[in-house]
Amino acid sequence: MAETNTSNIGFEKQIWDAACVLRGNLDASEYKSVVLGLIFLKYISDRFEAKYNELLAEGDGFEEDKDEYTAENIFFVPECARWSVISAAAHTPEVGAVIDEAMRAIEKENKRLKDILPKNFARPELDKRRLGDVVDLFTNIQMIEHGSSKDILGRTYEYCLSKFAEQEGKLAGEFYTPACVVRTLVEVLQPYNGRVYDPCCGSGGMFVQSAKFIENHGGNINKISVFGQDSNPTTWKMAQMNLAIRGIEADLGKFNADTFFNDCHPQLKADFIMANPPFNLSGWGQDKLAEDVRWAYGLPPAGNANFAWLQHMIWHLAPGGRIGMVLANGSLSSQSGGEGEIRKNIINADLVDCIVAMPPQLFYTTQIPVSLATISNRSFNPLKEPKTMLELYSIPAFDEARFPVFEPSTSIKSNKFIVDASCFMISKLNPATKRVWKPYCLTENAVCSTEFIVYKAKDESITDFLYSVISSASFYDFMCSHVTGSTGSRQRTTPSDTLQFKFVLPPKEEISVFTAIVQPMYKQIRMNAIENDKLKRLRDTLLPKLMSGEIDLSSIQF
Repeated sequence: MAETNTSNIGFEKQIWDAACVLRGNLDASEYKSVVLGLIFLKYISDRFEAKYNELLAEGDGFEEDKDEYTAENIFFVPECARWSVISAAAHTPEVGAVIDEAMRAIEKENKRLKDILPKNFARPELDKRRLGDVVDLFTNIQMIEHGSSKDILGRTYEYCLSKFAEQEGKLAGEFYTPACVVRTLVEVLQPYNGRVYDPCCGSGGMFVQSAKFIENHGGNINKISVFGQDSNPTTWKMAQMNLAIRGIEADLGKFNADTFFNDCHPQLKADFIMANPPFNLSGWGQDKLAEDVRWAYGLPPAGNANFAWLQHMIWHLAPGGRIGMVLANGSLSSQSGGEGEIRKNIINADLVDCIVAMPPQLFYTTQIPVSLATISNRSFNPLKEPKTMLELYSIPAFDEARFPVFEPSTSIKSNKFIVDASCFMISKLNPATKRVWKPYCLTENAVCSTEFIVYKAKDESITDFLYSVISSASFYDFMCSHVTGSTGSRQRTTPSDTLQFKFVLPPKEEISVFTAIVQPMYKQIRMNAIENDKLKRLRDTLLPKLMSGEIDLSSIQF
């Protein structure tokens, strides 16, 4: 049996160097599935064994109950596939067949792994003596001294992926993006929670780094949902194993598939999209997809899929969502095939956050200079896209209990604002009272006193939507967190602060549907307000005359 390895320095490299004895005459692309398959098999065996021993210690006889494992997202390992069986066969000629049978048995018991695990360990060209040595190596990994099984095997899997990328050169682009590039994208996007999507996910590095980011910042990995796909069957299987080792639940589709022709998530609207798509991909199928709804900013050229990838991602972006992608620098200036027009349309739509130029020679796959582009389906911000009209006022003393005082528009002064029935206002003072008014009862233009911030939609079709937003609990909370002054009625909100409030501005068709729902309610409120105003006027007319004895109401029947 191999000697126990307890060094903490360069542990992943030692695993790699020791495992390289297995390679022999195999190509890196073939050897990759052997090494990564063994790492994965060791991982699920260790997790199963830990739970098995826990159940055995409880003494209730549930250690062979499959449900006990699946309830905790642990793969069930049948007896013939457990690492003890494989370890016992390490130095026999049948070790390859034993591992293949273990892989088949695990797939049979775990539907998520069906047709994913490698089953090529029995082939003649794989030296069984060397294979046994590698099994010994994995048997003697000291998990306690190197971290948890999940952590050390995950690190080893990631390290081996990078070493295979070095060896395979240009072919590595199908499965590997350098960790420094992925980390940069993740740190920029900060995917704390929501739906995370990679339309060309390779071995799943974007998802692994997202999980690391969340863990490093004290977040909860269960607050993200992972979606992806890849067209390469070997790469797709590697991603499934890579994510399983990290304990990441993911929907990568039922099988490998071409993103453009067979979108595995056609209805998905993702909060975060991260991708390193193939650079300058030609022959991607433009002639068959010319009428596709994804090309909202222009039809991508047949000879280059860069803007097809970008528009596919924009199509899948949720309101307020963000994209981070690796983009060949040529896409920043190219005018060929209509790319310049597509780029202009995307910029004019205010989708581009920033472009980050990356240093050269980062990739094993290409020497093409690249940048990182971040795209936002941004929330509405009046400072960047004014949809409302806001006037600034001085703030006189104000009795908060009073309704806004309107004066005839003929008496307008420089510090007052003409309002009509389409306006809505909030009080500057003591915003915690949550006072939002709409002057329904106005029959003509008037001026409002300066204690209020007056909003008026420049586009009248969104007036009811904006009023609903200003009346919402989220705006109220924002107002309460942006006040100046001492406590109580002296607290105030400044107009410039209200401009910082952000919210998702839905498409116009959605606003129209929303307006059709709330408009009858607002219409009824307006009618009630007008009737109430009439009654108040009647009251104010009758009361002085009644008190002076000018009229007698005793004979009036109600």
